[in-house]
Amino acid sequence: MIAFLSGGTRDILVQAASRLDLVLVPGFKDSGPDHWQSLWQDGLPIFQRIAQKRWDDPDIELWIAAILRLLGERRRPAVLIGHSLGALAAACVAGDRHPQVAGLMLVAPAEPSRFEAEERVPDGPLGVPALVVVSHNDPVMRFSRAEHWIRTWSAVPADLGEAGHINAEAGFGPWPHGLDLLAALTGMVRYSPG
Repeated sequence: MIAFLSGGTRDILVQAASRLDLVLVPGFKDSGPDHWQSLWQDGLPIFQRIAQKRWDDPDIELWIAAILRLLGERRRPAVLIGHSLGALAAACVAGDRHPQVAGLMLVAPAEPSRFEAEERVPDGPLGVPALVVVSHNDPVMRFSRAEHWIRTWSAVPADLGEAGHINAEAGFGPWPHGLDLLAALTGMVRYSPG
């Protein structure tokens, strides 16, 4: 278990994981060993993680296909926890109304034009509870654009202030506050038992 995680948050997440898959969707080039996604997965054995062979190919369709493969293998309602390009891919799967997607935590979503994904990213509500975690000085998406997507997707914002790209380079190692945010999101998710 993650040593820094409060007992209440841990209990909420373990309870949620008994009914939901908590799926990590890394961004371009995957999440390295010091990234919060990797630390969460290593420290708390309740997370699934998408797998693919081409982390260096920024084609959003590869990320979407990887999410769909994992969902097809698991068959349970899922909360997708995406970072950067992974956040955009998770939004696309939800926007396509995949029946297993029960909620989204989209952290530092990338500007779609950076990945030639403008036509692919949903331009309306995502249809499930969605939390978008943003930063005022994210080099991958301007804050005004993040606000646009929050409104477009009918998502709940979590504004971290000056937090860079919310990754290891910006000082986000284990990121316990992110786990608190995820625990709160699971409380908004409606899902069918079993």
